[in-house]
Amino acid sequence: MSKNQSFSEIIKGDTPVLVDFHADWCGPCKMMAPVIEQFSQEMGEKIRILKVDVDRNPKAAATYQIQGVPTFILFKKGNIVWKQAGAVPLHILRQTISSHL
Repeated sequence: MSKNQSFSEIIKGDTPVLVDFHADWCGPCKMMAPVIEQFSQEMGEKIRILKVDVDRNPKAAATYQIQGVPTFILFKKGNIVWKQAGAVPLHILRQTISSHL
């Protein structure tokens, strides 16, 4: 993420953005980290992935009504097209996100 682009500018861009709302103390978040990393490598330039720490960004967590972590939100041109709380297996993530590209 370039320092010149705000969160809202990034999620409104042409590239779909998957936001991973997480916390350092969250076990399932730690389990999801390698899954997100692998997914990111598979998808390449087709999608952007942002990780948002809810403890460091409480305003963002409140704005998107994050009740638990991890929570994943897929934005397409600024609109939420998918939201899921809890750990998501790679094949489900791949299938769900691909259907929105």
